[in-house]
Amino acid sequence: MAKIKDVAKLAGVSTSTVSLVLNHKGYVSETTRAKVEAAVEKLHYVPSEVGRNLSLNRTNLIGVIIPDVAHPFFAALLHEIEIALYDFGYKTMVCSTGEKKNAELAFLDMLRRHTMDGLIIGAHALHIENYRHIELPVIAFDRYLCDEIPIVRADHHQGGEMAAKALLRRQPRHVVQITGAPTIHTTAHEHEDIFAHCIKEAGVRLDTIVMPANALQPKDFALAAREIFTTYPDVDAISSADLGAICALREAVRRGRRVPEDLSIVAYDGTYLTRLGPQTLTAVVQPLPALGRLAAETMVHRIRHEALPSLKPLPMAFQKGETC
Repeated sequence: MAKIKDVAKLAGVSTSTVSLVLNHKGYVSETTRAKVEAAVEKLHYVPSEVGRNLSLNRTNLIGVIIPDVAHPFFAALLHEIEIALYDFGYKTMVCSTGEKKNAELAFLDMLRRHTMDGLIIGAHALHIENYRHIELPVIAFDRYLCDEIPIVRADHHQGGEMAAKALLRRQPRHVVQITGAPTIHTTAHEHEDIFAHCIKEAGVRLDTIVMPANALQPKDFALAAREIFTTYPDVDAISSADLGAICALREAVRRGRRVPEDLSIVAYDGTYLTRLGPQTLTAVVQPLPALGRLAAETMVHRIRHEALPSLKPLPMAFQKGETC
């Protein structure tokens, strides 16, 4: 396999001149450029992508940090981000922080050492102090890090209202909501707060099952679903993220509860899982393709030091299913 020094020798120039020609940098006469291009063609020389990127001070690699790559919402989000970044000419390096100590810190250190061009943060493990005054390309997904770091997110205020209105149309007497851990600093908590406000304002009893931090596995939500029916046997309406809603539906069927006749369920996120079972879940749907595209576009603009696109929260959609 030909090397850059072979091209330089055949063209009768220095390796630095070959590099200038290949990277379209600096001044090179047309005669010299033609000699280098002829040598490249004759030797079938393929430039080293690593070497080229080092000379241009870039890697064309973006890190994406999520809590759990197996979680249906984060898997779908990652899918959209990866497609969008590829369209912009970037590849994706993924870090799933679940059950990994200091994984987020390791990725942040890689960014500081310029082994990647930017970092999209969608996990909630690291203290936000690590991001204060950072001047590298970082954006957040559904998470506040500091005033300088932009956030890509859906309109969770709207989402909370949509979920509450869907259940209130069924005139429930006792609603139970499964929520995320309050120690996790995510803007997605807004939909839980708005949902609770709407239910209480309607004069309906509301109780809450709080998930432990980083409890993202189906078994965790299955436990929460069993806790609902054990602790609140008179529950007639449930709201949760997709996995919790699916587990609640399964537990209801196991206990002989009819859905939606005497139990209403609304899911939040609206991933493909809500459409796989025997009953399509009623769901508030996050606009994952648009969120992934916006995250990628915002990152590319930060890398290029360009004005950022509008980061107004993206509107939610409603999926009318058979559970509410």
